[in-house]
Amino acid sequence: MRMAVLLSGSGRTLDNFHERIQAGTMQGSIQVVISNSPEALGLEKARNYGYPAFHGSDNGAINAIIADYDVDLILLAGFLKLYQPPADLVRNVINIHPSLIPSFCGAGYYGMHVHRAVKKRGVKVTGCTVHFANEVYDEGPIIVQQAVVVADDDSPDDIGHNVFAQECQAFPAAINRVHDLGIDYFWK
Repeated sequence: MRMAVLLSGSGRTLDNFHERIQAGTMQGSIQVVISNSPEALGLEKARNYGYPAFHGSDNGAINAIIADYDVDLILLAGFLKLYQPPADLVRNVINIHPSLIPSFCGAGYYGMHVHRAVKKRGVKVTGCTVHFANEVYDEGPIIVQQAVVVADDDSPDDIGHNVFAQECQAFPAAINRVHDLGIDYFWK
């Protein structure tokens, strides 16, 4: 599958994708990387990896860039805006969320906001969810979930570190699963 990667920050997930594609453990190829932030470190990393990399200030600009590439999947890799894809790719957007949906999800729940809420609530298991994205935050069909045990003395930073370690496994596994089963399988 040919993929566009959308990011807003440092590109840690892009690093993971690149390493796994190079190692042959993740299906697909990255065609283009786009950030809504012109200074995102992830754009510099993308260029260093040899991927075309662009700033797109809004959905229209992002979709205009994507239109120049042959793309099967759009991967939201730490993309912090609600994304609206072009009509022909509306069911082809995959996101990763740092909790086990339906817990700690929806508007305002991203990154450390999730891990602080997990700590405050005192849950014993959190994790990450890779899912297809739709027009509502964190409501599309789930592809893969990975659980993370939360120790009583874990800080929100510890929780974030442990969840990200599972994200590095779960997101590539989800891409491989979509590659093997097809997109339509998840939209029943």
